[in-house]
Amino acid sequence: MIDSQRLESIVREAGRIAHDLWPGAGHTVASWEKEPGAPVCEADIAVDTFLKRELGALLPSAGWLSEETVDDPARLANSLIWLVDPVDGTRDFIRGREGWCVSVALVSAGRPLIGILAAPARGESWSAVAGAGAMRNGVALRASRRTEFAGARVPADSLAREDRDLALVDKPNSIALRIAMVAADEADLVATLRWGFEWDIGAAALIAREAGAATSDAFGRKLDYNKRDPRAFGVIASAPGIHGAAVERLAGRSATIGRRDR
Repeated sequence: MIDSQRLESIVREAGRIAHDLWPGAGHTVASWEKEPGAPVCEADIAVDTFLKRELGALLPSAGWLSEETVDDPARLANSLIWLVDPVDGTRDFIRGREGWCVSVALVSAGRPLIGILAAPARGESWSAVAGAGAMRNGVALRASRRTEFAGARVPADSLAREDRDLALVDKPNSIALRIAMVAADEADLVATLRWGFEWDIGAAALIAREAGAATSDAFGRKLDYNKRDPRAFGVIASAPGIHGAAVERLAGRSATIGRRDR
């Protein structure tokens, strides 16, 4: 049995390490690009190093899959793995904005068992345990119950012409925090149409689901974890009553973009 209090303490400390390097708190952080359009900064590396050590000590039998660690295929032999994004929303982090978090999930047999997001710049701590609900700062979450697709709140910078029947709300750079907004009934729908990685969504998708939201890939299929190729095409997190309409609305675009970008 994992020590849940110790786990939450480790993730909070990871958040503190990142916050101590955050430009929004007056600090200067070194940053560079892993590849064009993929920023990384010293906070990503510092948090990844800390979490790999501490989570490895907490549960030595678990494998490891993180954005900032070279993937080791040996993880595929593990029923348990840690799924980590040391700083999700690195662009906001580097710019001194608040839309970033540390994301940690424990995956068991391909399904998230525990999910935690630490967002210290926003004063937020999110958590969920499979079958036991989701919380933010100790308060139980209940996801959006919207049933009408038109007018659904979407955290985005802009909307495609065919989606202008939806309503824009504030968008943090972190996809995990955007998914968590659905869990907190601060958004009704989050949808992406690109190939993304398991570490981007593992913790947040569990938090949303445990709050009562519907989650899937862009085609409406269930999300699987600890796959040989740790990617999925898109993610949809929404009020259950509009999930089918979201999948239908995106179906043509999902098929076209998914084939093109594979």
